[in-house]
Amino acid sequence: MKEAYAEALPLSKLAAELGVLFIINDRCDLSLAVDAHGVHLGQDDLPYADARKILGQDKVIGLSTHNAEQVKEAGKIRPDYIGFGPVFKPGSKLDHDPPVGIEGLRAVRSLTTLPIFAIGGIHVEQAGEVTRAGANGVAVISAILKASDVQQAVRNFIAQLA
Repeated sequence: MKEAYAEALPLSKLAAELGVLFIINDRCDLSLAVDAHGVHLGQDDLPYADARKILGQDKVIGLSTHNAEQVKEAGKIRPDYIGFGPVFKPGSKLDHDPPVGIEGLRAVRSLTTLPIFAIGGIHVEQAGEVTRAGANGVAVISAILKASDVQQAVRNFIAQLA
């Protein structure tokens, strides 16, 4: 926890300076400790209702979904947004659900009014296609962290999504 806190605290401060949201993955305690804007929960993490009790109404809570049933269930509990995928084969996870593809993303768009952030194996060349299929945005790891120029990779994604 101490190491995660030491890494997250300056990121939280930087996000505040830049006026962007800072969401912690899985950890409500860490999110509160660094005054992040919220938390993103996986299917096997703390249940949404418990996270909401811990974080209160003012924090953002997102939920990963991987199939139509999970999207429908998310529609009932109403997180602030859902992550959906993996759309493509992730480069950062070995233990992932089967990729749903663009058609899988397109199919779930009609199941919810919640904002959908596409996850899993998305590269900058695919960002436009993903948003045209119904995603409100993308969440990426490998396409940024494995880039030779991280800042340029971020700029490229922003340009594709603007």
